[in-house]
Amino acid sequence: MHGLHLTADLHDCQCGPQWLTDRDALGAVCLKAVAAAGLQAVGKLIHGFPATPQGPGGVTATVLLAESHLCIHTWPEQRGVTLDVYVCNFSGDHSAKAHALMECLVSLFQPRHSERNELQRGRVAA
Repeated sequence: MHGLHLTADLHDCQCGPQWLTDRDALGAVCLKAVAAAGLQAVGKLIHGFPATPQGPGGVTATVLLAESHLCIHTWPEQRGVTLDVYVCNFSGDHSAKAHALMECLVSLFQPRHSERNELQRGRVAA
């Protein structure tokens, strides 16, 4: 149950619009980033939302990992993104891989401002 949970809220993203609106492009880049970080994808679900009067529809991307999960939610009308990377450290410490995956994705979206959090999960209080 021990693991590392990373989150990032990205604001004013300067990336190309396809990364915020194109479910196929975002899904493919998620799988490449997972593999590049040395993690193992075991499933994925990518959903594109329809456009609204406020602007183009966003994307929710979830990649199930042998080590846990990656989730991305985009808000193109706000040029915002939330990222969630969780890895369990049952069979080994995957923390560096989680950080590498997060850095790759933050770099893709090119936010002008971000808020990041890191939580060690499953620790037993002494």
